[in-house]
Amino acid sequence: MLEKHSALRDSEFEGQTARLVEAPDFTLSQVAASDTALKRAFAALPTRVGFAAMSGDQVFMRIGPKQLWVVGPEPKASLPIFVTPLSSSRVRLLLSGSGARNVLAQCAAIDFHRSAFRPGQFAMTGIHHTPVLIHCFEENQFHIYAMRTFGQAVWDWLVDVMAH
Repeated sequence: MLEKHSALRDSEFEGQTARLVEAPDFTLSQVAASDTALKRAFAALPTRVGFAAMSGDQVFMRIGPKQLWVVGPEPKASLPIFVTPLSSSRVRLLLSGSGARNVLAQCAAIDFHRSAFRPGQFAMTGIHHTPVLIHCFEENQFHIYAMRTFGQAVWDWLVDVMAH
């Protein structure tokens, strides 16, 4: 049987103040529904775009009106909630360390200062002309979600910034 493998499998880069590794083995789904249906279906629900909420082993990120990304077990699809699996189309990188915010600031036009981008927040932006979602899940720890076809390019860009 064929198994999916990332081109980044077993990749790791240690800079002076930050570390980059692939964070595989995740489940990512996009959920679309009316606000009423979302509130009925999920206990923890962020009310604003750019903010995440946790409930049990799931993280909910509101990516737009009536749309969520869910990291964790795939939500059970029932009308009127529509679930699109995204796990196999994305790579997830983990950037951590005291210099992680500086690395990100050199890659994306976002204010990554700890007073502006706190744990529980995320931003949909771009790194090297590639769309990414950057989620600050703990102080100086970030998950970066990129389309699988561009995972190597995003990795190389981050490593280049960390190395110089």
